[in-house]
Amino acid sequence: MDQQLKQLMKELGEAINESLSDSEQIAEVVSRIKEGGYDIFLVLEATIGVSKQGDKPTDKTSLITTLSTNPEFKISDQDLKFLKSLRIKIEDET
Repeated sequence: MDQQLKQLMKELGEAINESLSDSEQIAEVVSRIKEGGYDIFLVLEATIGVSKQGDKPTDKTSLITTLSTNPEFKISDQDLKFLKSLRIKIEDET
């Protein structure tokens, strides 16, 4: 895949991520979930099919998966309790 297409796919992923982050509807539902006493995280993956215009789509159409550009790693108290039950210790890197 050429470099320009890679850059455009990266920009598309960032645009999708930003539009979801700016969604008032999503923020409102997430807020209600938190008010219900739950921790929440949202991970989305987009698979995008790309083919040259004029080419017939084939099974070999390029599939590009975009992920969040800055994923955030969070561990909840429940996660820590589970890891501790497996005798796995998480060290604080601060």
